[in-house]
Formats: sequence, C-alpha cells, structure tokens
Amino acid sequence: MSNIKAQDNVYPAKPQSQTIVIKNGTIHTISGHIINQGAVVLKNGKIASVGADVKEEAGAMVIDAKGKNIYPGLILANTDLGLREITSGVRGSNDFRELGDYNTEVQSLVAYNADSRIINTLRTNGILLACVIPQGSLLAGTASVVQLDAWNWQDAVYKSDNALYLDMPSLMKSPRRSPFQPVGASDPIKEGLKTLKEVDQFFTEAKSYLGQEKKENANLKFEALRPLFEKKQKLFVHADISRQILLAIDLKKKHDVDMVIVGGSESYLLADLLRQNNIPVILNSLHALPTMQDDDVDQPFKTPAILQKAGVLFAINDDSDNARYRNLSFNAGTAVAYGLTKEQALASITLNAAKILGIDHQTGSIEVGKDANLIICDGDLLDMRSSTITDAFIQGRKIDLSNKQTQLYERYMHRYGLN
Repeated sequence: MSNIKAQDNVYPAKPQSQTIVIKNGTIHTISGHIINQGAVVLKNGKIASVGADVKEEAGAMVIDAKGKNIYPGLILANTDLGLREITSGVRGSNDFRELGDYNTEVQSLVAYNADSRIINTLRTNGILLACVIPQGSLLAGTASVVQLDAWNWQDAVYKSDNALYLDMPSLMKSPRRSPFQPVGASDPIKEGLKTLKEVDQFFTEAKSYLGQEKKENANLKFEALRPLFEKKQKLFVHADISRQILLAIDLKKKHDVDMVIVGGSESYLLADLLRQNNIPVILNSLHALPTMQDDDVDQPFKTPAILQKAGVLFAINDDSDNARYRNLSFNAGTAVAYGLTKEQALASITLNAAKILGIDHQTGSIEVGKDANLIICDGDLLDMRSSTITDAFIQGRKIDLSNKQTQLYERYMHRYGLN
C-alpha cells in the first residue's frame, strides 16, 4: 500500500533466484527480427533462450504476455540523472560540475545519487540504463553507465568511466547583442578557436608525458587520459553547429581517439563526413526548435532519418528539463513520423545506444547470453496514447515500477473511495 512518504518504500529488487519465462508476447529482438507469439527465458540474470518454440521449465515463474510487446530495456545515452535533482538551482540537490577547465580526473560516478526520485519515473517509462555525464566549461570529467535499480552508486555501476566529456566552445556570435555589452567585446569565435588550440596542446603534452618511461612527478590530469589514448575510453564531444563538429573531427584525426558527437543538431549537414570518420551521434533534443533561424522548423524531427540513410550510427536521447528525460520513447516515435521505421527508432534507444556506450555485448537487444534487461509493454512503446509498461527486468530482477506519482495516485484514489 502507498503511504505519505511516497517513494521511500520502493526498494531495489533482490538478485534473480527463480527462472522466469515470458511467453505469448511479440518479441522485438532489435537484433534483426520480430518474433510473434514467442517466449523469453531469464535465468541467473541472463537471457537463456528466446524464440517461438521455447519450452517451459519446471518451477519457473511464468508471465503470460499475450497481446503485449516485449522490448529490450531503454537506454538514456546522455544525462545528468542522479547528479541534478532540482533544476531551479537548489545547491544541496546538485553535484554535476567542478570548478576549472581541465577536470579529466573527475568521475561523475561517485556523485551519482541512486536515491534520486526521478529515477523511478524513468523506470516506469521503460528506461533501465543511463549514461551519467558531468558538466563543465571544457573537459568536464568522465561519464559512466548505471543501471537504475540500486542502493548506491557502487551497486548501480554498469560500466565505469567509459567516456571523457568535452564541452566545445560555442563558436557562434549571439544573433542579438545585449545593450549592456560593450561594442569592443571579445569575439566568441576567436576565443573559442584559442581555447581549442589549448585543448590540442593539452592532449599533445599528455601524450608526451604518458610516453615517458620514468616520471619525476605524477600528473593526475594527464594520467587520466591514458584510457582515452589507448582507446579504452571514448571522447564525448558536445557539439551542435557544423563548425563545432568539423573542429571536433580535426581533433579526432590529430590525436587518433574514438569520438562521439553529443547534441549534433546540425549533424545532418555533415552526415557523410561523420560516416567516413566512424563518428556516432547522440541526438540530444528531438523535441526542440532548430538551432539556426533559417533551418526548417521540423529539422530536428527529420535529422534521425537523414543520419540513418547516410549510415551514421546514432542514438536518440531526451535531455528535457521539463519532462526530466522520461519521454525518450516518444522522441523516437516522433522520428518514425519523419522517416524512420519503428524498428530503426527502437534501435536508436536500445542497441544503437548500447553500441555507442560500449555495452552492446551485454545489453541493447534480446539475444541469448546478454543481460536480462527487458520491458513488457501493453501497447506500442513509441505511442504515447497506448504505451504502458507493465513489467520490467534489470539483470533478471523484476523491479518495482512504483514512483512518487503512481503512489500519490493510489493514495487519493483510496482517500475518495475510487479504488
């Protein structure tokens, strides 16, 4: 029963101990085909079998998903979830950035709050994994992937320090000059180019330092770049306009690092170049106005289909402060209305995101041997009118889908005798 404490009695699930069989549902494997009237067997946190002719095991928990759809758990590829609770600026609830420009040694993971009340609202909408990224003025620190059913950050970690985050300078003049801004104010383009030269020099010095056999003094900021240069880590570059993306590509070529463009509102203009350089894109704001005034008003909706046609690996994201990231699947649904197929849209919030984050060997599709991260949906996951998540599993654990809103709904249904 619900209580006045709302979400405080929603506990992380215990490790899977009983085999689970989900049968009679439509299985969207995302790995290439759809199985009608199929079954999935979950055992010891993994997908043990999947198909149309799966035998039930004695003693297994059986879930009848007749008339429902079974999907991989959704992945939020770029977020400050668990780092920022109240967006209006209540300092005690926020820990998403550090002072300084070169914070390569800073880990966002250790600041992740597994008790965030936003987390449960995402699980209710099918989001089971998230890549938590720090913010900053330049090199902000490392991002990590977490699973959203945990007591603390140590329990939550799915893949630690998988990316270093670079926030590109704006490189764009404001279309309207403030009346309080002096006429001789600095040029943001020149200042941005100067900053990028300094980043280039920082990387060059770090390579030189790491190449030394004996070091007189340890440099933690340079040491933190070792995984990046060894390609055990990716460089996530927040870049929206085309000149930012072009300069990011130059940085990748010069220092030979694996790169992902985050934001990418003008990535459609450089789709072929991104494909040639094997650079994926995380599209942050689909439900948004275009970046430039002369762009088509619906350009953000059309960009996923353009990237898909060009062969660019991309993930759709939701960074909305208003909805607090819960509309991820509906962003993908909008892309279907503008050129993607449903399976391509589903891949953009599951398997594609897993590939970009380097966890596709563990999750992102319904395949034997992968973690049992699944959701069961009564309706079309991409359709706001019919999408209702009835069950969710993280590594085989059947998780509680209650949250503050659902518990308060039950509370007042009880109060007025409506349940």
